[in-house]
Amino acid sequence: MNTTPDGRPIPPAHADERAMLDAWLDFHRATLALKCSGLEEDQLRLAAASPSSMTLLGLVQHMAVVERNWFQRIFAGLDVSPVFGETNLDGFSLLPEGGLDEALAVWQAEVARGRELIADAALDDSGRLSEREAGHVGDRSVSLRWIMVHMIEEYARHNGHADLIREQIDGVTGA
Repeated sequence: MNTTPDGRPIPPAHADERAMLDAWLDFHRATLALKCSGLEEDQLRLAAASPSSMTLLGLVQHMAVVERNWFQRIFAGLDVSPVFGETNLDGFSLLPEGGLDEALAVWQAEVARGRELIADAALDDSGRLSEREAGHVGDRSVSLRWIMVHMIEEYARHNGHADLIREQIDGVTGA
């Protein structure tokens, strides 16, 4: 696989559907990590797009929550505890003692566990949503294909947020 000059994996121009979905998801995961690189801890905690309280550190934590939710809880049907406890269900709240290294380790562990759980699954295999979640989707069942497309969308949207936050912090754009 080729990489961009900053080291992110370039999704192949031609591949089967599963390889394409895996590659785009990995590209967006790498983009989020890149957006956080080279910054001091106080910069990662800076909510730079007023009036939002969203931070780069909070985005990494949030995506750890999202990874666990979609791959472990919904797809694999596991009864897993919240990543950051009952008082931080979405992951956006920052802990005074937690920094980027800890957040990246948690996030990367969630990514690895999700990869394990879907490694041998077919794109048509399904997971189950709660009744509340099903109200947003229109069905209690969602395919792995749907989950992967949703995850790419989730990362792409939050990478846009990360790009704006990073630009406000030090002027770095793109990627």
